[in-house]
Amino acid sequence: MRRHKSTTSSNMKKYIKSPEHKENNKYTENNPKENEICNLNDDDFKTAIIKILNELRENSDRQLNEFRSYVTKEFDTIKKNQTEILEMKNTIEEIKKNLHALNSRADNMEERISNLEDDNIEMLQAEEEREVRLKRNEETHRELSDTIRRCNIRIIGIPEGEEKEKEAESLFKEIMAENFPNLVREMDLQVTEANRSPNFINARRPTSWHIVVKLAKVNDKEKILRTARQKKLTYKGTPTRLSADFSAETLQARRE
Repeated sequence: MRRHKSTTSSNMKKYIKSPEHKENNKYTENNPKENEICNLNDDDFKTAIIKILNELRENSDRQLNEFRSYVTKEFDTIKKNQTEILEMKNTIEEIKKNLHALNSRADNMEERISNLEDDNIEMLQAEEEREVRLKRNEETHRELSDTIRRCNIRIIGIPEGEEKEKEAESLFKEIMAENFPNLVREMDLQVTEANRSPNFINARRPTSWHIVVKLAKVNDKEKILRTARQKKLTYKGTPTRLSADFSAETLQARRE
């Protein structure tokens, strides 16, 4: 029995001295007290071995607990990261939905802007057409007005009220006789209408209104005006002028 115990102790000593034990328990090499175990007797050796085993078990338990704590923390971190990732995914999905809604609104706005631009183009075209029609109507009105006035002569510079003493037609014939006696004898002068236009006195107007005389023949009007351009006209010694009767639009165009 003593021999068996001695053999067992010897084998344990050999194991402690083996390279495998030293590799797995490097900390024993750094502890001088544990290196002295091999020199102990059997009882002390057993006691030392039991102490070492207890320390190893305690160390293993401590490391296992630390590992479990580490794993638990890592697992909690993973769960937290998974929760954050899920929240990020939800946020990304919400952003995608918002972007989709914004894109839809942008498309709708672009369509509305395009429609407004089309409507604006149509309005501009309609306005241009209206302006063209208006100008055409104004031109037609001007031409019609000038056609109606084509036989008219305007007498300029006769004081207002003069035609009340004499009719406007008689006043015109006196001007013709005073300034163009030869022309009056040559032509059969026919007046269809004569009056001051407008037919009222304006005290605030610095100059008198013109007298408009309508002749029967346009050729007579043109002959009189050609002759009038060659001399200064008077009525009872007061300077006066004869002019063609144009519409306001034609007068404006001639001034421009």
